[in-house]
This record gives sequence, structure tokens and C-alpha cells, in this order.
Amino acid sequence: MKGEGIYKDRGSKFLGFAEPIQDEAEAKARIAWYKKKYHDARHVCYAYRLGPDLWRTKDDGEPHGTAGAPILRSIDARGLDNILVVVVRYFGGTLLGTGGLMVAYREASKEALESLVER
Repeated sequence: MKGEGIYKDRGSKFLGFAEPIQDEAEAKARIAWYKKKYHDARHVCYAYRLGPDLWRTKDDGEPHGTAGAPILRSIDARGLDNILVVVVRYFGGTLLGTGGLMVAYREASKEALESLVER
């Protein structure tokens, strides 16, 4: 079961994917799968939460705190656990700035999580 979402801004496309995970090994395996599948993307950013004390984020070349942190906040805003959210960015040629990036990663992850919960 996987939720999906998409957000577009000034030519960039952000593909969001949310799926349940059981442990950190599974999270790492799924992240590697996304990186391989979307090898042509500029960035493959993510966040996951496994319990109250285990979480990870990755900005994957985006400015620090503009991708992984907004994704994790989307997870936490819904009170979810054992969840991985990956957002794949295809760069559209226009810089979005830190605020624009934070909105884009938040919205793509929000759509993916809402899609997952609806199923």
C-alpha cells in the first residue's frame, strides 16, 4: 500500500510517495529503490519515523532543512508512525528559494500522506 502525490512549481515537479515501514532496514531498502527508479531526478529527499525517538531526514543536495524537515513535519502533523515519505524532485530550471522549496516538499508529502490515509 502506497500513497502518492504531486506538486508543481515554476517547472519543477515534486513526486511524493508515502508507505508504511516496519524498521530502519526496510526504510533504507525502500529509499535505495526510489533512488534507483528515479535515477534521473535531481533530488530524492525523504523522512521517516519509527517510534517517538527514531527518525531520519535527508535533503539530498537541497539547502539544509528545506526538504527532509518539512517532510518530517508533515508526518508528525498527522501523528503517524512507522512511515516513510520520499519526495523526488525534477528540477524545472527556476530556483524556488528556501521558502518555495519548503512549501513544495511539504505539499508533495502532504498529498502522498493524504492519499495513503484515504486508501
